[in-house]
Amino acid sequence: MVVGSVSKGCQVAVVGAGPGGYLAAIRLAQLGKDVILVERNAALGGVCLNEGCIPSKALLHASDFYQEAQHAGVFGITIPEVGLDMGRLIAWKDGVVKRLTDGIRFLMDKNKVEVVRGTARFASDRRLEVEAEGTMSVIDFESAVIATGSSIRALPAIPYDGITVIGSSEALQLKEVPKRMVIIGGGYIGLEMASVYAKLGSAVELIDPLPALVPLMEKEVGEALTLRLKALGVKFHLNAAATAFRAGSPAVVTVQDRTTKETADLEAEVVLVSVGRIPNSAGLGLEAIGVKMDDRGFIAANNRMETSVPGIYAIGDVIGNPMLAHKAYREAKVAAEVIAGKPEAFDNLVIPAAIYTDPEVAWAGITEKEANDRGIKVITGTFPFRVSGRALTLNAPDGFVKTIADAKTQELLGVVMVGHGVSELIAEAALAIEARLYLDDLKRVIHPHPTMSEAILESVDAALGEAVHMVPVKR
Repeated sequence: MVVGSVSKGCQVAVVGAGPGGYLAAIRLAQLGKDVILVERNAALGGVCLNEGCIPSKALLHASDFYQEAQHAGVFGITIPEVGLDMGRLIAWKDGVVKRLTDGIRFLMDKNKVEVVRGTARFASDRRLEVEAEGTMSVIDFESAVIATGSSIRALPAIPYDGITVIGSSEALQLKEVPKRMVIIGGGYIGLEMASVYAKLGSAVELIDPLPALVPLMEKEVGEALTLRLKALGVKFHLNAAATAFRAGSPAVVTVQDRTTKETADLEAEVVLVSVGRIPNSAGLGLEAIGVKMDDRGFIAANNRMETSVPGIYAIGDVIGNPMLAHKAYREAKVAAEVIAGKPEAFDNLVIPAAIYTDPEVAWAGITEKEANDRGIKVITGTFPFRVSGRALTLNAPDGFVKTIADAKTQELLGVVMVGHGVSELIAEAALAIEARLYLDDLKRVIHPHPTMSEAILESVDAALGEAVHMVPVKR
């Protein structure tokens, strides 16, 4: 029951303190706006900093290190005993998260952004009601930015309990490595967690309804991922669905092949459900003030981040795919600039993306498969890391860089990468595509040697039929 109320006013109210929300609040303050940031959780940073991007990458790095230590003999290095203290690992990960979330709080203070904790609801198109611990705050505003993010999607057949059947948040907090883990869903999160726990010692089985991993990418991407994950011990049930669950010790997940209809029972201590996310738009009172949404609850916003209601903006996961923190960052800057009266719009050609598996996958622009589907004639060049000097010195020969360009103009259209640390390389490709560069421009860029980034240049040379560090493909 609400027992009291507090009234406030501001020029801009930002609802949600995830990557999009906190960045929008900071940029608005920099542009001279009086800002109130509303967040229902105690820690700022949203899912990305607290339960997603950052903690998952911390565990991925630790699992890589753990496995490398176990296999250091390839370098002639002997480590007699390699142990794992999961409690200390989680504590280290939590320390990384706290340092970053505390940093966001510091930036709010320095930029004079007022933070109000509570659950927000639009009472009108110019008023928010924020409830927290029995107190109602009323915030009147001139403009508002909705940045409420998304939540995990549940599976009715596999009831979530947060202990045996878990989501991505709990997967990052396990105090012990489960002996057996079933992962339902072969998207970004499912694949990354398969990498982590397989390296930490779990027997991992992954279920996905599609016939191959990352089917929207080039065939060779899915093949490279499948090969490596199988080498780590991951068992796949593709073109299959989880149809039933039985609690117990161990729990049992029934999986059914979608073609043959044959079933099998998979035992597990932990079942991770990772089958997508839904927008956090319910309960905000958006219908009452006329904000348009699609039938899945995603808010409609134009390239200026404006919704159907003047003065109300929306950014990040809540407006739809791709659900990526860096997309939200860009949208936050656009919204802030537009609110401040500047001529800005989200007009980017590409949104780069990465999957932090082993090996990593990264891409920007269109794939060759996409080009073919659109009827675009392209030329491509592929450079495998197995002939890269730097990759071999890192004992990381898996993967490749593939360049896709318009066959007629040779304008760069896309780059796909699989390999060690390619998430750090893909920004060069994104910059080149945004700058509308051509293969001839790229082949003149000198890359330091020896580096993984040289593979970008080599793939461009391959697309031009000028490869020198491998036999060129005859066209």
